[in-house]
Amino acid sequence: MKVISIRENPEYAKTAIAYFQKQWASEASMMVYEDCINSAIHAEGALPQWYLLYEEDGDAIIGCAGLITNDFISRMDLYPWLCALYIEPEHRGKMYSGELIARIKADTKAFGYPALYLCTDHEGLYEKFGFEHIAMGYHPWGERSKIYKAHL
Repeated sequence: MKVISIRENPEYAKTAIAYFQKQWASEASMMVYEDCINSAIHAEGALPQWYLLYEEDGDAIIGCAGLITNDFISRMDLYPWLCALYIEPEHRGKMYSGELIARIKADTKAFGYPALYLCTDHEGLYEKFGFEHIAMGYHPWGERSKIYKAHL
């Protein structure tokens, strides 16, 4: 597997935008990913970052994830956040999400942050990668999610 940073490889921006939109956007939120990814390429600080996971021997994207300042959750005192982690269904169960998480953890640490956060309703996956449940958080659309933390 190879993890591609869009900031380091801006030639992948259009591909990343289309992939994130396909996996995560609704018709109303398509521009969120386009603007976020395009703006991240020239951002002054370390954040945000967007990543694609490719098969080692091919051109097929098998996953994606982001590293952002807030994942639309009430705990704005916590950052940075792992977000939009996605692995194609036929590649799940092979721990490929660990490739993205490892890169994001390494970058987070290199950027000087002592921890990485995420919010999710999933149980069992992120614990395998050193995350622990620390709190509940609340989204602007009225839902809540568990907040997890990984010390780096």
